[in-house]
Amino acid sequence: MTENDPSGQDAEKARPAGTQPDAERSASWAAQPAPQQPDATGLGGHATPQTGAQQAYPPDQQYNPWSPQAQQAQTQTQQAPASEHQNPYTQGHQIPGQQPPFTQPGPSVYAVPQQRQAKKSTSGKLLAGVAAIALVVGGVAGGTVGYLTGDATGGSSVNALDAPKPAQQTGNLPAGSVESVAQKLSPSVVELQVSGRSGAGEGSGFVLSTDGYVLTNNHVVEVAAGGGGQIQAVFQDGKKGTATVVGRDPTTDIAVVKVSGVSGLTPVELGRSDDLRVGQPVVAIGSPFELAGTVTSGIVSALNRPVSAGGGGDQTTVMSAVQTDAAINPGNSGGPLANMAGQVIGINSAIYSPKSAQGQGGESGGNVGIGFAIPIDQARRTADDIINTGQATQTFIGARVQTAPTGGAQLGEISPGSPAEKAGLKSGDVVTKLDERAIPNADALVAEIRTRAPNDKVKFTLNGGKVIEVTLGGQPVTPN
Repeated sequence: MTENDPSGQDAEKARPAGTQPDAERSASWAAQPAPQQPDATGLGGHATPQTGAQQAYPPDQQYNPWSPQAQQAQTQTQQAPASEHQNPYTQGHQIPGQQPPFTQPGPSVYAVPQQRQAKKSTSGKLLAGVAAIALVVGGVAGGTVGYLTGDATGGSSVNALDAPKPAQQTGNLPAGSVESVAQKLSPSVVELQVSGRSGAGEGSGFVLSTDGYVLTNNHVVEVAAGGGGQIQAVFQDGKKGTATVVGRDPTTDIAVVKVSGVSGLTPVELGRSDDLRVGQPVVAIGSPFELAGTVTSGIVSALNRPVSAGGGGDQTTVMSAVQTDAAINPGNSGGPLANMAGQVIGINSAIYSPKSAQGQGGESGGNVGIGFAIPIDQARRTADDIINTGQATQTFIGARVQTAPTGGAQLGEISPGSPAEKAGLKSGDVVTKLDERAIPNADALVAEIRTRAPNDKVKFTLNGGKVIEVTLGGQPVTPN
């Protein structure tokens, strides 16, 4: 099968790793969630096994474990022979709430889409669920406190409600803490509300300049591109402004918008992504499920993951991503991933989720601890091109590529006059390394080329050990 090359020509879509060969991978957006299993009681809780010591109470009387009847029943149970006691977990009973094993469908990688306005009830349901949990906890805690503070002997009791509030937290936040990162970065994170002819949604972005340039994902703003769309930027302090698309690059899932009528904004501090280490802590900020200003934390889980930008499965959009377990959900797209100095080291763009975790109707599922961010070194270069020229520049070699049967990236058709032809590469050559990076498949080669800039010189190691130096080319990106 022939795949597309990094030059931006049309290609067949790739399937996700783990389901089909790399050359035929594709990303999935629409899958069904795992069915919900009813609990043992049908009342949202676990069934309580009955024992011989328990007694039935009339409907108008509540069972009290400290009543004389209950104490007598407990004494009888303790005095009964061991053989008369029943253990529901050793008598063939199923443990309440236990689920039968099932087989999950294959995994997929897809973009973290902006939260659709048509689904605004999602956040309402989420908040309602939180309220319900709080009520349950409050009810249990209230009963417990009432029992503990009641003193049957008539003695004095201790009540936490009578204690004075502790001193209010003061002083500077600890350097390198999640709190300090959130305090530094939150004023620069923007909620983007987007609408267009083909739909509406919500995502995130972050401020690049005091006069309103904001960096985000292409898939966040593309519904508003091409005329007729609207983008509203909402800042942490509640201020709002209308934004327009300056330029966008679907091949790297990067876009820049300009907010009008604003000044004195707080730009982020950009870090670097070429010295990231697996295991180092990171913080993500964005607007998941319309919950603006949400802060999550985690670590860098892996580096140089070949992932399709925007989750579309098109090989021309494959990027070399930073993997993190910081919670990223729909609406986080375009928001910053920062190191513990509060420097942005990536743009949150995609998540990886089993198909059973994806929502109904084609919606993406939630976070399962595997998210992907565009390295800031790549995003910085693209954003600079867009701001200065209105157009992004794509790095390419001018050759079609597919995964070789024995591993590596096999070159197909070579474009005349392309960097690949000038370097002496031939159709059928199998690339196994780019500089010191191993190339196990076609996507890995495309992703590594994307991280380089036009005119960079790289060394291709071919199957058999031959090394060829290639000067990478650059060409303008024209969004669809």
